[in-house]
Amino acid sequence: MSEQLNLIIVLVAVVAVIGIGAAFFLVRGRKAPKGTYTGPRDSNDPAPTLTTDAPSTEAPEMAAPVESPEVPEAEVVDETAVKVRVPFDVPEPVQGRLARLRARLTKSNNVLGKGLLALLSQDKIDEDVWDEIEETLLLADLGTEPTLELVDALRERVKVEGSRDPQRVHDMLREELIKLVDPTMDRNFIPVRHADRPNVIMVVGVNGVGKTTTIGKMARVLVAENKDVLLGAADTFRAAAAEQLATWGDRVGVPTVKSDIDGADPASVAFEAVTAGIEQEVDIVMIDTAGRLQNKVGLMDELGKIKRVIEKKATVDEVLLVLDATTGQNGLNQAKVFSEVVNVTGIVLTKLDGTAKGGIVVAIQRQLGVPVKLVGLGEGPDDLAPFDAEAFVDALLD
Repeated sequence: MSEQLNLIIVLVAVVAVIGIGAAFFLVRGRKAPKGTYTGPRDSNDPAPTLTTDAPSTEAPEMAAPVESPEVPEAEVVDETAVKVRVPFDVPEPVQGRLARLRARLTKSNNVLGKGLLALLSQDKIDEDVWDEIEETLLLADLGTEPTLELVDALRERVKVEGSRDPQRVHDMLREELIKLVDPTMDRNFIPVRHADRPNVIMVVGVNGVGKTTTIGKMARVLVAENKDVLLGAADTFRAAAAEQLATWGDRVGVPTVKSDIDGADPASVAFEAVTAGIEQEVDIVMIDTAGRLQNKVGLMDELGKIKRVIEKKATVDEVLLVLDATTGQNGLNQAKVFSEVVNVTGIVLTKLDGTAKGGIVVAIQRQLGVPVKLVGLGEGPDDLAPFDAEAFVDALLD
């Protein structure tokens, strides 16, 4: 009986061993073989191959190499060089812009020039005609004082010369208008870098006159003159103003310093922009500022603060006031207040191609004693031109 019990125990033990062994081999057979990737593969990883425990003398099969895209034939300049695409816009040259846009200026201001020529060419110029001439000049936003000066000068010349020849009348009027516009004013707007710091330009004005757009167009002008420019987005109140400025800069490869915080301190942003300009050794730093009504004392004081903070780091070499040429007398009031706060050194007149009256140029210069340096003559990116007194008068009289 004990022998039978022992035999049963031995048989059970043998069956158990056989079962364990079978289970072991079954699990082992399901494992991935050595050298096989079980995770995600990159295109340059070796292709999966089954291997055995025995060493192999054959190199593992590799994945087919990834082919590089062929360069289009149109891009090939020669056998050894490949044409590089220009990532930025190429602004139009500064010279000739006013000449190219002269037709627009002529069309928009025809009433002034043609009207005066018609009046002065009459066979008889009596007091009624002079009154009409005076009224024409006033309606053209020339201003009271300049209008009286021009009428007096024309009266004297007509009396002395007594000429009714159309060409002579044209030349006479041209000469007197050029005197009023004053070609002797310094209208240079291409600044020169200081020995140890960039030239700093501040751009100011009321809401809606196109300051940010004007700065973008100015950046294009300066890049066309081979200047290294940096922009400062100190208009931190208007939504997307910084992005708009940066977009203009990106088009011509000009960096923009801006804050990622809505409503950030504009003086701080301006200071950082000037600091970056010094560190990067750029030629010019242009600071955009928020539009503000000239009768808002707090906002105007803040504009003065921006200028003072910048001057802790560098001098503000130029303060350009952007004015809408269609605003007439209101534009003159704006100009006066801004000049008192930040010492305006130059004027940029926008929208001179629309319903603007040409006389506003003379009136503003007389009001501030500073020159009109740039004029906006359209909506295109390169429709900003340096102001030239003689070219302007010729456009009025054409």
